[in-house]
Amino acid sequence: MKIALVGYGKMGHMLEQAAISLGHQIVATIDSFAPDASVKVTNSTEIVKAVQESGAEGIIEFTHPKAVIENIQALIPLKLPLVVGTTGWYDNLDKIKDLVKKENSALFYSPNYSIGVNMFYKMVEHASTLMAQYDEYDCAVWEAHHNQKADSPSGTALAVAKAVMNGNPAKTEMVFDAFHQKPEHNQLHVSSTRCGSIPGTHKVFFDSPADTIEITHTARSREGFAMGAVRCLNWLSAGISDGFLTVGNVYTMKDFLG
Repeated sequence: MKIALVGYGKMGHMLEQAAISLGHQIVATIDSFAPDASVKVTNSTEIVKAVQESGAEGIIEFTHPKAVIENIQALIPLKLPLVVGTTGWYDNLDKIKDLVKKENSALFYSPNYSIGVNMFYKMVEHASTLMAQYDEYDCAVWEAHHNQKADSPSGTALAVAKAVMNGNPAKTEMVFDAFHQKPEHNQLHVSSTRCGSIPGTHKVFFDSPADTIEITHTARSREGFAMGAVRCLNWLSAGISDGFLTVGNVYTMKDFLG
């Protein structure tokens, strides 16, 4: 597949390596700042032009939370399979779904493309269901990432927190800030650390007066994210071509993993 990369930072470079290793061709690396990008752009109109001129058959977008909504809205009308890895835009998800449907396009998004992380979500939800039977256990979510990450909590941490809440209906509110009073029983604390070069660590605590259970996912590198994103783009493109996926829809890792 001929792939255009929108965003050519550290993740963009890793996506390029992953795509080539899986037999794909990178036909454009598009960025506003990266000195080695094949196309330098200043706005979403220029991004669209660069993608069109590249002859790309699919797009992977990994940029910045401040730019992602404008990028998505500009790229959807191209009707090319689009995988979005940038987080921090999910408040606009309904609007994007409407646009995808209107344009008969196809979009895939995930806060994390690692197969291991998506298995982690399932484990957390099941564990939360088990522990919710015992009132003496409280729970919390903590995550850590490198100091270049622009948003907190991470999109992955939000997905982990949702998995906790799916398993434990007593938790109905996420709290991201520091507490200055005793937490309410329904509140789930989701805390973040930004430090150094940490690729990504996510931890769920189940704590009682007697003991603590911790479930942790630790990424060694961004390689798993990159490989997953490329595989998802290939799945999306093949699915549309073969007819087992339909245009006008937005897909996630739940669809990919089945």
